[in-house]
Amino acid sequence: MGSSADTTPKRPGRAIYLLPNLFTTAGMFAGFYAIVASTKGNYMGASLGIIIAMLLDGVDGRVARMTNTQSEFGAQYDSLADLVSFGMAPALVMYHWALSGMHAMGNLWGKIGWLVAFFYTAMAALRLARFNVQIGKADKAYFTGLASPSAATLIASFIWLANNLGIKGSDPWIWLVALALTLLAGMLMVSPIRYWSFKVENRDDKIPFMVLIGVVVIMILVILYPPGVFFAVFFGYALSGPLMLLRGRKSAPAPEE
Repeated sequence: MGSSADTTPKRPGRAIYLLPNLFTTAGMFAGFYAIVASTKGNYMGASLGIIIAMLLDGVDGRVARMTNTQSEFGAQYDSLADLVSFGMAPALVMYHWALSGMHAMGNLWGKIGWLVAFFYTAMAALRLARFNVQIGKADKAYFTGLASPSAATLIASFIWLANNLGIKGSDPWIWLVALALTLLAGMLMVSPIRYWSFKVENRDDKIPFMVLIGVVVIMILVILYPPGVFFAVFFGYALSGPLMLLRGRKSAPAPEE
């Protein structure tokens, strides 16, 4: 008498669970490389390391969903890797590039320089912690506060663009721009301002035709002048939240007396 077929669903091989975590590890490696490169004065390489980490961060989650290998371990590992790539790396790269030069103006200014870098790192950690506790509760269409990969890319693309234009972190007054941008990015990460997450898809898996045209145009512009386009896109995205908030307040009906 033949045995009945085993209908128990087979668990995917253990190796498949390594795939999304390999992307996460690669992203963390890129962020760590950015820190090392900045200590050696290679700021273009450091900036590219952070941007590569941002691109890889957008892949690991999608790979996990496509292969049905999501796990609590993967989510926690991704968050810790993000703290390295998007919390510590941007702060230290910006510090080595421009903020460390503030000590030339006096001991107090020197302390302000590294404290602003720490402020950014702390805000990134708080942003990631808040995101973790809101998983499954918040509206997936929006982020609360500027996402840490976007904030990190804003800083990295600014340094990349400045170096491409021949601007050095030691140039007069560039420290002030670096200081303001680092503070702005840090505050936006922990702000209650909502940002479009680009995660909501149409049920028929289609996108508007004009959006497709916009993506093609951005790709062409990136090829023509990567540092300028990256900075323009992420600076515009950072401003989109406050602008959307102001627009909502202006369009809100006035309270009745």
